[in-house]
Order: sequence, then C-alpha cells, then structure tokens
Amino acid sequence: MALFGFGKKKEEKPACGCGTEKPVQEAPACACNGSVKTFEENAKTGGTEKGLTDVKVLGSGCKSCHALLVSTNEALKKMAVPFEAEYVTDMTVIASYGVMSTPALVVNGRVVSMGKVYNAAEVEKLLHKLGY
Repeated sequence: MALFGFGKKKEEKPACGCGTEKPVQEAPACACNGSVKTFEENAKTGGTEKGLTDVKVLGSGCKSCHALLVSTNEALKKMAVPFEAEYVTDMTVIASYGVMSTPALVVNGRVVSMGKVYNAAEVEKLLHKLGY
C-alpha cells in the first residue's frame, strides 16, 4: 500500500540518464548572493588593506543609527584619522551592501557590523581588531 508516500520506494535515477548524479549548488541565504563579506570573513583575513580609507554608517535615520554615527566619528577622531564617517540613508545603496538590519558599519567597502550600536571605544577596538 503506497498511501501518503509510504510503502515501497522506487529507485531514483538521474534525469539525464547517464547514471551519474550532479552535485547541487546551494545559493546563499541572503540577497547579496555571497558578494558581501561578513565580519567573520574580514576577521579571518586580518584586515589586509593597508590603511583606513573609507568608513560609512548605513541607516534609516533612526536614533540608533545616529548614535553609531556619532560613536564612529568619535573613534575616528581619537585614532587621528583625517576624515569623518559618511552617513548613508538611501535604502537602495544599503540593500546593495546586502545589509538586512541597520545600523551597519562599512569599512573600506566591507560590512563589519550589522544591527548593533557600538560606543566609541567599541568601534575603535573593532577597527584595531581588523588591523587599522
């Protein structure tokens, strides 16, 4: 009796008929299609960039996003970096980074933090951990 799929199972053969199964490639779970490196991947490389050239805070304009921007600028000032963080509120730009929760911190084009509000000391510690 094969009611509800129970009973004898038929042998499954590949659709191509050659007898070999082809591996299935799994797509990334997020919308970035694997093009955006995460904090964990950045930590593995140890921050291979030579210097700090670009820092962005991505956010919708909320209180948390502004708090991260202020903290990031304080940390950059303390580190004697000659520029301030750029504040990006355009949702199409934010989505292009693959960010699903704001605020997000982008350093030299790489997303290093999503959905967390750091104080100035934590931002500085994060940048030093990345090798800047």
